[in-house]
Amino acid sequence: MPAAPTQSQVKSWQKILLALAIGTAGGWLANSLQIPLAWMIGAMLATTVAAMAGLPIALPMVYRTAMVAVLGVMLGSGFAPEILDRVGDWGLSLLGLIAYTIVSAAVVTVFLRKVAGYDPVTAYFSASPGGLSEMVIIGTAKGGDERIISLTHTSRILLVVLALPFVMQWVFGFSPGPRPAGGIPLAQALPFDMAVLTLCGLVGFFAAKLARLPAAAILGPMVASAAVHLAGWSDAKPPTELVAAAQVVVGTAIGCRFAGVGLRFVGRTLLASLGSTIILVAGCLLFALMLHPLTGLPTIALFLAYAPGGVAEMSLIALALSVDAALVASHHIVRIFFIVVCTPMLFQFLPAAVVGRKPAAARKPPDKD
Repeated sequence: MPAAPTQSQVKSWQKILLALAIGTAGGWLANSLQIPLAWMIGAMLATTVAAMAGLPIALPMVYRTAMVAVLGVMLGSGFAPEILDRVGDWGLSLLGLIAYTIVSAAVVTVFLRKVAGYDPVTAYFSASPGGLSEMVIIGTAKGGDERIISLTHTSRILLVVLALPFVMQWVFGFSPGPRPAGGIPLAQALPFDMAVLTLCGLVGFFAAKLARLPAAAILGPMVASAAVHLAGWSDAKPPTELVAAAQVVVGTAIGCRFAGVGLRFVGRTLLASLGSTIILVAGCLLFALMLHPLTGLPTIALFLAYAPGGVAEMSLIALALSVDAALVASHHIVRIFFIVVCTPMLFQFLPAAVVGRKPAAARKPPDKD
């Protein structure tokens, strides 16, 4: 007979269920108001407010990982065979992406050091335009402040996800075209198609984990799904209800990161993150404008491909606004690879006087009030 759940397990489930309930409610409200990327943005806003208000919410990353895999399969399903003819057109934009990543990270590092007052190691790993999990893990091991690095990256993603759809539609006058087919209702899904997509998610995820690839949860399923769709073996997409649920979980996971964090600490970090996000987005726009005449690619697609948000989040925005999601997702995958591989390597070559290497125990912890 299975043992009864402990009190701590019950409380943990209560936090998870409350977080998902709040996230779902926020997503439903945003969808009712026809906000771009409604289910994710609504869930993110609702849970962020709840977390800052002190409500007992939490969402283990395993839930986000599972749903990000769903998004990976969805993104891979957008890789039609004709995309193979376009890969050669992306070479120059990918080189520009690497240049943008290096320049923007350097400028933001200086900003976080000189203006925001971050210590050198924390500033260095907080400045990277991507790789949240990896930068937190590596930055902490090198002596950076885990909470500041994590909150800076999290708030950057939050700010970018919130701002970009509205910036493109209201400030730049971008009018999205017809939405691409986003799958069919779950009730109409064929069992064989669902089995193929599920296999893509599972095989892709575990293969990427075994290969120790960055962003394995989205990269592996996306590559597996793209291979199946490029080969013409399937044209199925994940059901709309499952995609909406995935967006809710991703948005809820972002909001829950603000649980238990003091208001004063959050306020200071958000201001620093706002400044660095403005620098990153401005640089992103500048590079997109410069590369448009050189590559022939749409400025708005380049802007989203370079935008300093998460792979899943930026790809979802591209889908929501009918921008080339394959181009956006591919560029973000390359950016994550470059950041995860090169950021720690470059750190080893920087002089100690520049990065101020010292053990984390030697630093004063941030305020918690």
